[in-house]
Formats: sequence, C-alpha cells, structure tokens
Amino acid sequence: MCGKGLLAALLLVCGWLIPGRMVHAAPQSPPNIVVIFVDDLGYGDIGPYGAVKQKTPALDRMAAEGLRLTSFYSAPVCSVARAQLLTGCYGSRVSVPGVYFPGSAQGLNPAEKTIAEYLRERGYRTACIGKWHLGDQPEFLPLQQGFDRYLGIPYSNDMQRRALTGGEGVVPLVRDNAVERLLKDADQSDITRLYTAEALQFIRDAGDQPFFLYLPHTAVHTPIWPGPAFRGRSANGRFGDWVEEVDWSVGQILDELRARRLESRTLVLFTSDNGPWLIRGADGGSAGPLRGGKGSTWEGGVRVPTVAWWPGRIPAGLSCDRIAGTIDVLPTCVELSGGTPEPARTLDGRSLVPVLFEPAANGATEQGGRDWHAYFSGYNLQAVRRGPWKLAVAAQPATATDATDNPQVIPRLYNLETDRGEQRNVAAEHPELVRELQVLAEQVVAEIGGNEPQQRRPAGSVKQPRTLYPVEEPEAGQRKAATAGPFRALELTEPRNGLSLSGRNAPQIAGRAFRIQLQFQRESESGVLAAQGGTAVGWSLWLSAGQPVFSVRMGETLLEVRGPQTVAGRMTELTAELQADGRLRLTVAGEQGVERAGAGVLQRQPQEDFCVGTDNGQPVAQYAAGEFRGRIQRVRVTAP
Repeated sequence: MCGKGLLAALLLVCGWLIPGRMVHAAPQSPPNIVVIFVDDLGYGDIGPYGAVKQKTPALDRMAAEGLRLTSFYSAPVCSVARAQLLTGCYGSRVSVPGVYFPGSAQGLNPAEKTIAEYLRERGYRTACIGKWHLGDQPEFLPLQQGFDRYLGIPYSNDMQRRALTGGEGVVPLVRDNAVERLLKDADQSDITRLYTAEALQFIRDAGDQPFFLYLPHTAVHTPIWPGPAFRGRSANGRFGDWVEEVDWSVGQILDELRARRLESRTLVLFTSDNGPWLIRGADGGSAGPLRGGKGSTWEGGVRVPTVAWWPGRIPAGLSCDRIAGTIDVLPTCVELSGGTPEPARTLDGRSLVPVLFEPAANGATEQGGRDWHAYFSGYNLQAVRRGPWKLAVAAQPATATDATDNPQVIPRLYNLETDRGEQRNVAAEHPELVRELQVLAEQVVAEIGGNEPQQRRPAGSVKQPRTLYPVEEPEAGQRKAATAGPFRALELTEPRNGLSLSGRNAPQIAGRAFRIQLQFQRESESGVLAAQGGTAVGWSLWLSAGQPVFSVRMGETLLEVRGPQTVAGRMTELTAELQADGRLRLTVAGEQGVERAGAGVLQRQPQEDFCVGTDNGQPVAQYAAGEFRGRIQRVRVTAP
C-alpha cells in the first residue's frame, strides 16, 4: 500500500473508519506508560522465552501476569529501532537507516513528532533514562524531542573516544543537555543501578500526574559490565549476569508501581531493540529457535522478546502471535492517552490496544494490529511478511544453518507458523503467493525504500557537529579539507572469515588514497569479501552474481565499480583503489582495470570495524552483510 492508500488502511484498521467495530476506549483517566527497551537482548535470553542459564524471576512473573507478544518486530540495529519506537515509522521513512556515531551531523529530525511530544500535550510528565542514540548534537537530544528530563549515555557504550584531558577512552553521562561526567569502561558497571534509581525517583516525583517513562537500557550491549552484586551469579558468564541485573531492574520498577498502587493504571512494555550480537560469542546472547542475529533481517535479528503488563486490563498468562512491533508503540500510547495521531503525518504503525485487551480474538484486520511487516536493512528492503508467510526479496547474511537453506537464493518463502527457524524455502510450491508478496514489496520500496522513494522524510542535520566533550581526534565539524594523517597499512595471510578489527587496529585511511589487494576463492555468487565503514562513510569489496563490486560511500553519495564475472573454485586476485583524485579503480585477475570518477578521498576515518569475509555493521552499499562462503587467502591495505 502506498501514499494515501497506506494511510487510509492505517485509519481503517485502527478503527477510526470502521462502522460497528468494537471500540476499545481509553481508560477514563489516562494510564501511566513505561517502556523498558533493552539493548541487544535476543529472543532466547529471558526465562519467558526459554532461557535457563540466566534466571529472570521478575520477567517470569511479569509474563505470568501479562501477555507475551511472540511476533514483535524491532530493527536490525540500534538507532533505527529507537526511531521506529518513538515515531511510529519505519526508519527508512524518517531517514534513520543505520547507527549514529559520536559527533555525527545527522540525527532524528526535530520536526518528527515523538511519543513524548504527543503525551506531553495530553498532560503527561515525560522522562528518557538510558541510551538515546538518535543523534548527540544539542538539537537532537531528548529534551528537544518531547522529554522533560534525561539521564544516560547518549549512544552505544562501546563508542568511546579519547578525552582531550586524560587521554583515556570514555563515554559521556549526560543529564538533560549537559555532560555530567565521563565514564571509563569500569564505571559502566554502575550504569544499570544508576538508571534504575533515576527511574524510581521519576515515578515518585510524578505524584498524581500521568507519566511516560522511556527506559532504554545500555545493557546488554558490549562491553558487558554487570554490577558488582551480580557478577558470577548466572550460569552464563558475564552476559547472563547482566541479564539478571536487568531483570532485577524490571522487578524494582514493578515493585514500585505495586507499592504506590499504580499497577491497575499503568501499562509496562518490555522489549529489545534488536536480536543478539552473535559475532560477540559468549557476550552476544541467543536468538533461541530463530535464525540469525543482530544486523540481519532473519527472524533472529529483528524478532525480539516482548512482554506487556497491565493487571486488570491485559489478560494474564497468555501469548499472542499476531504481527506487532516497535512502529506500533506510538499509535498505541496516543490512543491510550485519549489522543489521535496527526492525520497529515503518515505512520507505519497501528494501535495495539485491541491486541493487548483481546489477544485471543481472531483476525488482525477486524480486531486491530497489522497483517504485514516490512524488513529493512538500511534503505534496502530485504523481506516482507503477511500473515505467517515471509518472502525474502534480497540475499541475507549467511548463518550456521545454511546447509539446509541457501540465503543467496532469491526469492525465498518461509511459513513462519510451521518453520519459524526459516529452514525450508517453499517458494516453488506457492508461486501465486510469491507474486502477491513481491507486489507488496515493490509498493513498499516505491514509497519509502531504495534510492528514489516517494514519501521519505528528511533526517535532522547540523552544519557544525561537535562531540559532547573535547576529544583527541579532530571533531567532525572542524574538519576542513581532508589532510593526510598517519596511514596505517595492514596485511593478513589466511584470515578467517568473520575477522574484525576495530579502532586503531583497523587501517587508518582518513584523508588518504588507499589500495586493497585481496586473493579469494569463492563457493557462492554473493558475499562480502572485505569492508570498513557503514552508512556514513566507508568502502566495501563484495560479490554480486559472481561479479566483484568496489563500493565507496561518502555520506549520501555512493560510488561503485563492477568487475567481470569470476569463476567459482578458482583463486582470483582483486586490486581496488581509491585514488588521490577520488577515482575508483578495480582490477580483476590482472585484466585492465575498470574506473570511474569519484568525489575525493574519505573525509574521515570510518567508525565501524574493518571486516574480512563479512560486514558486522550497517552495509556500505545495498548488499546482504553476510559471511562470504569460500576462502580468502590474503588481504593487504596499503597506500598506492
């Protein structure tokens, strides 16, 4: 559905245009609303969803007294998930495709209307406590997006920068609009306790006024820092320890609501921003029965453990498998507050009020909720789901279960009702259904996907971005022309697929021409050979239908050169260059290179990892950031 048709469908399903539909009126006094948003928590990481190595008694009780939403979708990575939750829109609609880094010039556009802004208009007190990650410029911080107060680390806890004073890697703890103090790694062990204490105080301060508490935890993103009282408690190492501390925090919030007799007029929603970061090993969590993890559009990357709790209003001890997600949180909160979303502002989500109050009712279109969902990686639509049927329309990252299903085949159709692990492609058995879902995918792309969408709204942008505290590296806004700094070369022999190097261990290429030489032997036609960077700046060498592609991104500009077809099973040498005048050059097996004009060298150092055989962050170009299938014999990054 596109344009006005999509908006009309949203209004129709939410019940505003359906004559005779059962109306789920908001309570006479608007309820308090608490959203607990955990970072990188996988589908199999809490007790109500099958975890046994870490104990989660508070969440077990919450699920027993509430409702499990078992087909609840977020996004592949951090910033997108937060934009979706707060705006009711896919990240692609509001121009939040990936992850924001410290000092980025872009963030969530202040012109977007967030849950906090809607609820504040309805008389709510609002607070954001935790990881913001929608831009760290003053224009983008929570107090400019509808929140009365803020305390937290404004981005991921691994985005340390070396402070100008002291020279150590730190992240800022921000209160409202100012840095309160700088946190070293070990200081993060107190962060969950700090967030919890601040959240409890906010609830106490609210008095009789309705409140909206948005609690996006820093946990359980790496580096893993459970508090001292929780270290060694679980049977799942420090990751399980931190999950248990998050569970303690949930228990503290629910106990406070009970003690103040607020449970009967408070909705609490517990969920996660994306799936587990599997490449982090023991620190990465579990997707349980689902395939894939963070960074992917497999179910394990975007379907997240979710529990809704409101004693006396939400039926206790049930599960609901209807399609829902972070994009539905805004319309749900607005309806509960007695408000109405602005008709001129297109939303992708729908109110879950009927789903929450009548989870056993049949039929999404009659009882509320959505009957389809779009799976985006950046601006690239990779799959759509309608009812139980999920159609992959792009190659997806390789996983440990590829022996039973090739993720490079397009299209692929899965019945998630009988195959939630996405093991059996049944596209050949249902050609008419495949075509119907392809049409849906084409409509979604035309509206908000790809490079020429009809209805994408702009991101927020500032001209002179600065980091929140003085750092050793030049700040983004202070970079004039790119200057050649110290170049860090790299040579790897027989590197394993999935190898990643971060920070100063990665090739230092800002302001410099560089050359990548790579020898490989492929088994499949697609996959990432090497990459460094993401949706802001970076480069990638990857395969498309057996053809090598060299992609270079500089903000909104993406340049590419493609080489000739390579032969499976044959060792092939590539040389890719970004030259000093900005030209891209790609040479394959010694043949005459392919060139195209460019836009200069990279103006700043890519913030994402340097990866071999995969891309563990947001992709530089429109490819599935999955693991290469084959052998990589040598990788060299040098100055020409």
